[in-house]
Amino acid sequence: MTAPESEPAVKPSSPPGMNEEEALALLRDGRLEVAGRLVEATNMTLYCSVTLGERTAACVYKPVRGERPLWDFPDGTLAAREVAAYEVSRATGWRIVPPTVYREGPFGPGMCQLWIDTEREIDLMRLVKSRNPVVRRMAVFDAIVNNADRKGGHLLPLPTGHVYGVDHGVCFSVEDKLRTVLWQWRGKPLSREAVAVLAKLERDLESGTLGRRLRELLTLAEVEATWQRVRRLLDTGVHPYPSEGWPAVPWPPI
Repeated sequence: MTAPESEPAVKPSSPPGMNEEEALALLRDGRLEVAGRLVEATNMTLYCSVTLGERTAACVYKPVRGERPLWDFPDGTLAAREVAAYEVSRATGWRIVPPTVYREGPFGPGMCQLWIDTEREIDLMRLVKSRNPVVRRMAVFDAIVNNADRKGGHLLPLPTGHVYGVDHGVCFSVEDKLRTVLWQWRGKPLSREAVAVLAKLERDLESGTLGRRLRELLTLAEVEATWQRVRRLLDTGVHPYPSEGWPAVPWPPI
């Protein structure tokens, strides 16, 4: 096992304007009103406002009924996978995925996620190709959840330097489907921070809150495969290489 690299300390950002628990309560219990549709999205993706008491925020709502059937993922499961990705993100402490819940909405049950306003001046292609330690955390996260579609446009950079990631509906397959634009660390030793986080995740998946929560959202085989991916990362001590049997980069990449 290769010795882990050190990494500059970068503090993950909290949701804009509120703490994590406040954001989750707002998304879960607030009144949801549809304002429009994001037409670029493959599946039905609705831009909404959510209001609870005097607090209002923008959010994205993806109803299950608006999911396009896929050949390699069971129908009607993408919203739950998005929530599962948030749960893993939260367990890492890296806050990669914005607060996300599963709830009823105007078009039935679905995923509801806090809307993130991004730093528009940042060059996404430069960020994607960078050695930014926040982006490197995302590369580790994607290896954990087996993200089959990490495009550059799924990175949401903030003025603070934090970077959120979105669109995690095609994650957690039991087959190796990692497809990403973040291959610059392939074969490189994991950072000490990543090794510590992975060790915590392994315990939490095996007998902790995260394992119990994921079993509510995914199949038992998918949860077991997630644990196996964490174990493999710890055993090898390096960022994974692309699979030989699966396209390494999504198309389009942005």
